[in-house]
Amino acid sequence: MNDKIKINLQIADAPYTMTINRDEEELFRKAAKQVNDRMNVYRSMYKPTGNPGAREYEQKDFLSMVAFDFACNNLKLESKNDTSPFTNKIEELTQELEEHFRKE
Repeated sequence: MNDKIKINLQIADAPYTMTINRDEEELFRKAAKQVNDRMNVYRSMYKPTGNPGAREYEQKDFLSMVAFDFACNNLKLESKNDTSPFTNKIEELTQELEEHFRKE
Protein backbone atom coordinates (compact mmCIF):
# COMPACT_ATOMS: atom_id res chain seq x y z
CA MET A 1 0.00 0.00 0.00
CA ASN A 2 1.30 3.45 -0.94
CA ASP A 3 1.41 5.43 2.30
CA LYS A 4 2.29 8.76 0.69
CA ILE A 5 0.21 11.90 1.11
CA LYS A 6 0.35 15.41 -0.29
CA ILE A 7 0.49 18.28 2.14
CA ASN A 8 0.54 22.02 1.60
CA LEU A 9 2.90 24.10 3.69
CA GLN A 10 3.54 27.83 3.91
CA ILE A 11 7.26 28.39 4.40
CA ALA A 12 8.60 31.94 4.48
CA ASP A 13 5.44 33.30 2.85
CA ALA A 14 5.61 30.84 -0.06
CA PRO A 15 3.30 27.86 -0.64
CA TYR A 16 4.84 24.42 -1.08
CA THR A 17 3.08 21.16 -1.95
CA MET A 18 5.02 18.12 -0.84
CA THR A 19 4.49 14.41 -1.23
CA ILE A 20 5.68 12.75 1.95
CA ASN A 21 5.29 9.57 3.96
CA ARG A 22 2.15 9.76 6.06
CA ASP A 23 4.07 9.08 9.28
CA GLU A 24 6.30 12.14 8.66
CA GLU A 25 3.49 14.68 8.37
CA GLU A 26 3.80 15.99 11.92
CA LEU A 27 7.58 16.31 11.53
CA PHE A 28 7.24 18.33 8.31
CA ARG A 29 4.60 20.60 9.78
CA LYS A 30 6.71 21.24 12.89
CA ALA A 31 9.75 21.94 10.72
CA ALA A 32 7.82 24.47 8.64
CA LYS A 33 6.55 26.11 11.84
CA GLN A 34 10.09 26.36 13.20
CA VAL A 35 11.31 28.03 10.02
CA ASN A 36 8.40 30.49 10.04
CA ASP A 37 8.83 31.24 13.74
CA ARG A 38 12.54 31.90 13.28
CA MET A 39 11.82 34.06 10.21
CA ASN A 40 9.45 36.15 12.31
CA VAL A 41 12.10 36.59 15.01
CA TYR A 42 14.60 37.91 12.49
CA ARG A 43 11.99 40.09 10.80
CA SER A 44 11.17 41.72 14.15
CA MET A 45 14.86 42.14 15.00
CA TYR A 46 15.69 43.79 11.70
CA LYS A 47 12.64 45.92 10.95
CA PRO A 48 13.05 48.70 8.43
CA THR A 49 14.18 51.79 10.30
CA GLY A 50 13.52 54.39 7.66
CA ASN A 51 17.01 55.80 8.24
CA PRO A 52 18.73 56.75 4.99
CA GLY A 53 21.80 54.61 4.48
CA ALA A 54 20.60 51.91 6.89
CA ARG A 55 20.60 48.46 5.42
CA GLU A 56 17.14 47.16 4.59
CA TYR A 57 16.95 43.38 4.90
CA GLU A 58 15.14 41.27 2.32
CA GLN A 59 13.45 37.89 2.46
CA LYS A 60 16.62 36.17 1.22
CA ASP A 61 18.59 37.74 4.08
CA PHE A 62 16.17 36.36 6.64
CA LEU A 63 16.25 32.94 4.98
CA SER A 64 20.06 33.01 5.11
CA MET A 65 19.95 33.89 8.81
CA VAL A 66 17.50 31.06 9.50
CA ALA A 67 19.59 28.55 7.54
CA PHE A 68 22.73 29.65 9.38
CA ASP A 69 20.97 29.43 12.74
CA PHE A 70 19.74 25.90 12.06
CA ALA A 71 23.18 24.85 10.74
CA CYS A 72 24.85 26.09 13.94
CA ASN A 73 22.31 24.24 16.09
CA ASN A 74 22.82 21.10 14.02
CA LEU A 75 26.60 21.26 14.48
CA LYS A 76 26.19 21.76 18.24
CA LEU A 77 23.98 18.68 18.42
CA GLU A 78 26.42 16.65 16.35
CA SER A 79 29.27 17.50 18.71
CA LYS A 80 27.13 16.54 21.70
CA ASN A 81 26.40 13.17 20.12
CA ASP A 82 29.99 12.43 19.12
CA THR A 83 30.69 9.03 20.63
CA SER A 84 34.17 8.58 19.14
CA PRO A 85 36.03 9.45 22.39
CA PHE A 86 34.04 6.75 24.17
CA THR A 87 34.53 4.26 21.36
CA ASN A 88 38.28 4.91 21.35
CA LYS A 89 38.51 4.44 25.11
CA ILE A 90 36.48 1.21 24.96
CA GLU A 91 38.80 -0.14 22.26
CA GLU A 92 41.83 0.82 24.35
CA LEU A 93 40.42 -0.89 27.46
CA THR A 94 39.46 -3.96 25.42
CA GLN A 95 43.04 -4.27 24.19
CA GLU A 96 44.35 -3.96 27.76
CA LEU A 97 41.96 -6.66 28.95
CA GLU A 98 42.90 -8.96 26.09
CA GLU A 99 46.60 -8.50 26.87
CA HIS A 100 45.96 -9.13 30.56
CA PHE A 101 44.09 -12.38 29.88
CA ARG A 102 46.73 -13.56 27.39
CA LYS A 103 49.38 -13.22 30.07
CA GLU A 104 47.47 -15.39 32.51
